[in-house]
Amino acid sequence: MSHAMKSALTGDWLRKYGLLLALVLLCAVFASMSPVFLTERNLLNVLNQVSINATLAIGVTFVILIGGIDLGLGSYVALTGCLAALFAGSGEGAFVPIVLGVAGGLLIGLVNGVTITKGKLAPFIVTLGMMTIARGGALVISEGRPISNLSPSFNAIGGTVFGIQIPVLIVLVVFLLSLFVLNKTVFGRYVYAVGGNEEAARASGIHVHRIKLYVYVLCGGLAGVAGIMQTARIETGQPNIGVGFELDAIAAVVIGGTSLAGGSGRMTGTIIGALIIGVINNGLDLLNVPSYYQQIIKGLIIVGALLIDRKS
Repeated sequence: MSHAMKSALTGDWLRKYGLLLALVLLCAVFASMSPVFLTERNLLNVLNQVSINATLAIGVTFVILIGGIDLGLGSYVALTGCLAALFAGSGEGAFVPIVLGVAGGLLIGLVNGVTITKGKLAPFIVTLGMMTIARGGALVISEGRPISNLSPSFNAIGGTVFGIQIPVLIVLVVFLLSLFVLNKTVFGRYVYAVGGNEEAARASGIHVHRIKLYVYVLCGGLAGVAGIMQTARIETGQPNIGVGFELDAIAAVVIGGTSLAGGSGRMTGTIIGALIIGVINNGLDLLNVPSYYQQIIKGLIIVGALLIDRKS
């Protein structure tokens, strides 16, 4: 076998399994530094912590695949969580708060999508504005205070079943559905086509604006799901929660190999990227690394992933 062929095979292997190998090595490093890391309780805790970020990352993967961006995810979590908590605390049980939380996220996504496609504004500007609007909305409906005394049936969403946290099961279902949509449906092929070459996609008969609109609505809806899970998990609607959530979600997508230019990426990479972010957060917490150093480390990881993306 020639040297060029061996290099090509090695490159293919690294592209397919390099991210998973990085996750395993990262786990090995933290396990060697902290005896607590590989305990069942801690690993379940990692999965539970990852569930919120993974849900947001799945939604923003669709957005980034079309060459867009959404900077308001953390604020959407706060707004939809407070909206759900407002009704979960008034004797409505779980159904109405869940519907309203998801509907709130879908509406946010719809406004983003319409403004971007019809208003022809840059996604960066639109979602930056929506980030501020949603945060303000969360403070308004909560009157600037945490919303507590939620119904037990709603708080149960943050509980466990057969020893596994319900948010982990929810994100597993969301992941499998998104994997199917992206890889096995016409919509998924259109998402890749729009991100790969928007003009070519339009010339081939794809309704580009409609695909973009659907993608932003989907991203907003999943932010609503994340808001509900977060609120149920902490049993309180917090208007100030979610600051920096968009950073972790976008970091997971970029680390997972999705190109910020659009048209290239895998949902499995996003999940592994979210797990890597979760492992880093958990491992650094176990090692008592101050939170501000953790932000620096995550920022360096994002820049490094972007440099790799540019060179690939």
